[in-house]
Amino acid sequence: MIRQTLVQKNFGADKDFRWRGGEVSRIEAFSDAVFAFSITLLVVSLEVPSSFEQLKQLMYGFPAFSLTFITIVGIWYAHYIFFRRYGLQDGITITLNAALLFVVIFYIYPLKFLATLLISHGLFQRVLGFNIQVDIEIGGIENWSNLMIIYGFGFLSVFLILVILHFHAFRKRDALELNAIEAFTTRSGIIAYSICVVIAILSLIIVVAVDGLWGVISSGWIYALIGPLQGVHAFWANRRAKRILENTAAT
Repeated sequence: MIRQTLVQKNFGADKDFRWRGGEVSRIEAFSDAVFAFSITLLVVSLEVPSSFEQLKQLMYGFPAFSLTFITIVGIWYAHYIFFRRYGLQDGITITLNAALLFVVIFYIYPLKFLATLLISHGLFQRVLGFNIQVDIEIGGIENWSNLMIIYGFGFLSVFLILVILHFHAFRKRDALELNAIEAFTTRSGIIAYSICVVIAILSLIIVVAVDGLWGVISSGWIYALIGPLQGVHAFWANRRAKRILENTAAT
């Protein structure tokens, strides 16, 4: 089991944050199965090529597949770190975890559809002029708007659940015996995931309020703000964490 191997090697461990998760729990094992199933759905949707030309067309779809795969792995990693750090198995955590897994399974197809449109159809075919056949169509601008709404709600749901999970862990900080740096790291995680939530809400507002192509383009490009905002937050969080560690060492 991959998670068990990573746990044994302390993969992702932070020397300033104690791991409270012991052996891989049934919640984590079940979650891993669902994440694996989600990735399997990506592979199953690909047809085995019967000619080199079909293989070449399939390879053009590899970047979109890779983007979707990396996104799912990123969500899995956030899930892995959460359960390693806090080891929670109460009713609220189980419910939120189930909601997250449900959204992930739903999210996989809109994410791949959008990635295929943007990369294989948009970048390779329209911009770079590659002669590829993309078995996908979107129709008019209204469908683009609906796609961005579907994608936005999926993105929003994933990170909102992560925010609530970390807020739940922060509420139980006394029971978990979180020290000053661990409590701050938990709050920092809430802020980091909240940035994604806010951006998703803004994207949904834009695509609903602004008609036409401009609304679709703006609602997509606003996600580019996540990187700079997360960078600023990480810079602030690192400086604040250093001060907390210095004050702790001084006492």
